[in-house]
Amino acid sequence: QVQLVESGGGSVQTGGSLKLSCTASGRIFRSCRMAWYRQAPGKERELVSDINSDGTTTNLDSVKGRFTISQDNAKNTIYLQMDNLKSGDTAVYYCAADAGRANCFSRNRYWGQGTQVTVSS
Repeated sequence: QVQLVESGGGSVQTGGSLKLSCTASGRIFRSCRMAWYRQAPGKERELVSDINSDGTTTNLDSVKGRFTISQDNAKNTIYLQMDNLKSGDTAVYYCAADAGRANCFSRNRYWGQGTQVTVSS
């Protein structure tokens, strides 16, 4: 099994920055995709950004130009640099990893416990 641990959350004023990290451990086998999701109170969990093993990324439209996902494969870690934070970014941020055994055609989804990001005006 894969274990994911997030860190870097906290409270920040509007316009501030935070950098989240997520480190994977355990029986990773093959990392196919890693992602950041978030869930605000009363809302469904949504995909914020993801990164594939080839380095290609996607971003939620509302965070484009402000958030940047990156990875360090040697450390089994992904990051989410969040700049110019807005009150709408307040949420619990979850790391997710899609991992396969021999290939990425059949994957398992693993979740971290989440880290709180609070943006105040």
